Amino acid sequence: VQLQASGGGLVQAGGSLRLSCAASGRTFSSNAMGWFRQAPGKEREFVAAISRTGGSPGYADSVRGRFVISRDNAKNTVYLQMNSLKPEDTAIYYCAARRYDQFSRRANEYAYWGQGTLVTVSS
Repeated sequence: VQLQASGGGLVQAGGSLRLSCAASGRTFSSNAMGWFRQAPGKEREFVAAISRTGGSPGYADSVRGRFVISRDNAKNTVYLQMNSLKPEDTAIYYCAARRYDQFSRRANEYAYWGQGTLVTVSS
């Protein structure tokens, strides 16, 4: 599975962005997908994840109620809608795919990673 993330950019606090992650390969619909982020000087952290079927996604406490993860298996794409953005959301955002249908909050349980897309939120 190859992943290509896009949609990052510069936005003011309170604004919105939608990230996309396009996947190649025939197994996308079998993979749980996740979004992680890494801010300068910090470790990579879990943001959101979604199972193969799309039901009951998981979110980090810091983004719950502001971010929404979704997927379109027909388009081999997973999305991260980010609303009410805060300066502390500034980071490189990575999409990742598991070999299994259920998601995980642990980065080391994802086998495939995209190149990352930079999100910068100004105050």
